[in-house]
Amino acid sequence: MWSFLVLHNTTRMAILPHHNPTLRPLYHSRMSHRILLQTSIYCSTTTTPAKPRGDQIMVNQPSALGQNVATVSTRPVLNDPTLQSTWTHRVWVASGCTTVLISLAKSITTAIDSHILIEPILAGFIGYVLADLGSGIYHWGIDNYGDSRTPFFGNQIEAFQGHHKWPWTITRRQFANNLHALARAVTFTVLPFDLICNDNAVLFGFVGVCSGCIMFSQQFHAWAHSTKSKLPAAVVALQDAGILVSRSQHAAHHRPPYNNNYCIVSGVWNEFLDNSKFFEALEMLFFFKLGVRPRSWTEPNSEWTEETESAHL
Repeated sequence: MWSFLVLHNTTRMAILPHHNPTLRPLYHSRMSHRILLQTSIYCSTTTTPAKPRGDQIMVNQPSALGQNVATVSTRPVLNDPTLQSTWTHRVWVASGCTTVLISLAKSITTAIDSHILIEPILAGFIGYVLADLGSGIYHWGIDNYGDSRTPFFGNQIEAFQGHHKWPWTITRRQFANNLHALARAVTFTVLPFDLICNDNAVLFGFVGVCSGCIMFSQQFHAWAHSTKSKLPAAVVALQDAGILVSRSQHAAHHRPPYNNNYCIVSGVWNEFLDNSKFFEALEMLFFFKLGVRPRSWTEPNSEWTEETESAHL
């Protein structure tokens, strides 16, 4: 039996003969601002702790309450079932697409009947631009706050944390698997508009384009991780024209300090948000008001360094 005490960087150990326990370091996530956090940990055990398997990584992350929470990220494998679509995923994507198409159809038919064209087109363009901004704010939030236990967003947060370690896995996710979470949110949000509102071409134009871009933002994200030779020519042309987020622009998000280029629809907002320090201001606000530190304040270490696809597949 052995016990140990760690108190403010002072370690006291009492070990009975014939036992030689091993203390393993905790890995901390990435940081651009060094903040020292003093902790007091009391631990007693009668057995040697089991080591994590070779296909698992222990990551110490700040939770939504600002505490450090250890989570396990599992290395993806070839033909991983978690990357494949289920019928439930397909149903949600179908329902999301249906609600978006209903909005667009109502916008078009109402615009024709009312003999107005410019206003619905302008509303759709505004929806497209704001969808990019929304994708950046959402991406920033789940990249920096919460963990797998966070209500409603836990699965998305966990998936995005693994995405930073193995970003190429998004190109192996099947279509419905990649989009079903956002499609479900779009269904519940847009369906009431489709059922309640009528004869408003401008509103339907905005809602249809904005919700459609948000739902498909994860597909645009996946295309930004694909090699040019594997993408359809039309997708490459849209990326090169800046209509969809480009591969080179999003690649900057996966390089230190991992705190920029969050927008994943067109990326048109990225330069403005990064140059204006918009997200850094939000992080400081959250820290001083709530005492919560974002993950972007933690320096990257080997557990956050990207592993290439060829290394394990």
